[in-house]
Amino acid sequence: MYKMMTPGPTMTAVSVMEARSRQFGNPDVDEQFCEEYHQVCQSLAELLHTENDTYILGGEGILALEAACASLTEPGDRVLVIDNGIFGKGFADFVKLYGGQPETYTVDYHHPVDVAELEAYLEKNHDYKYATVVHCDTPSGVLNDISKICPLLKKYGILTVVDAVASMFGEEVRVDDWQIDIVCGGSQKALSAPPGLAFVTVSNDAMAAMEARTTPVASFYCNLLTFRNYYRDKWFPYTMPISDIYGLAEAVRLVKEDTGRIERHHRIAVAVRQAVKEAGLSLYLEYGDSATVTVVNVPEGLMDRDIIGTMKDQHGILISGCFDVLAGKVFRLGHMGNNANEDDVAEMLSALTKTLNSLGFVCRCDMKEIFLQCL
Repeated sequence: MYKMMTPGPTMTAVSVMEARSRQFGNPDVDEQFCEEYHQVCQSLAELLHTENDTYILGGEGILALEAACASLTEPGDRVLVIDNGIFGKGFADFVKLYGGQPETYTVDYHHPVDVAELEAYLEKNHDYKYATVVHCDTPSGVLNDISKICPLLKKYGILTVVDAVASMFGEEVRVDDWQIDIVCGGSQKALSAPPGLAFVTVSNDAMAAMEARTTPVASFYCNLLTFRNYYRDKWFPYTMPISDIYGLAEAVRLVKEDTGRIERHHRIAVAVRQAVKEAGLSLYLEYGDSATVTVVNVPEGLMDRDIIGTMKDQHGILISGCFDVLAGKVFRLGHMGNNANEDDVAEMLSALTKTLNSLGFVCRCDMKEIFLQCL
């Protein structure tokens, strides 16, 4: 089996897999499970620094994004889609799917959103029900400053939906301080649980907007309103994936104990990028990289699939290519969650050096050595 050094899914701790193997009861009628579910939601809220209601959903991380849009969007609603990456642009599809009118604010994909420029735009254009923004847009690795973007939007009465799937627990996310109305997360990134669960935190303002709808939510599975009284009524809108949630609970426990995780992610990310540049490679981003993923331009004359295939077949390490407008142009090195540790990243960079050398791109240094020197 290969080692996954991708920007999600990430390697999973043995204790998480063991937790998923627990004997389970019936989550529809077992009130003890409802208590356990509630406790995991509370722990997630604590890690995200919020008093807002938190819900775990039975589906991969993108379910959280679609559920947020489905629950807020009514036909004709104007929605601001902040687009400086592939996932940022993708929010427009969800808005249109539920009858909204997305208006895209598009900027260069090579760097984060400029908050001052966004403010100048909002001074003249702010009649929106809500706005979508991606914290870390995983295909490019760009990190947008939601600590400034979300309060700015709130100043104009615009609700915010934030995709933090690839950032949270590797980057700081402070929901209440940053006035985020709905933040979306997933199990398989820096939380280092298997894929299959999404979660959201929902502010009072966002819930009020959902409750004030004049048309029903055009989905059952994506309707966040169905969760609002789950704890009072001890009832879920569908049978919860109980084994997945047992595993998630253990992953959350491990993250809570790992108090140095944010600093470690940043330290490793800086060292990886220094090693990559000293080897003669170039980064896709001009600046503003997330601490969870490094995106590297494919050297001229090489193919991304050859780099990825050689890493996997000859060194037992899986890294990622990309898709959409970045297909074939970059490869991605994940260093998030359980993968954000010195030994695994050093092994990945050693393998990458050997791989590139074997394919005809002669590295100027051993990336592993530079990485370790920079830590």
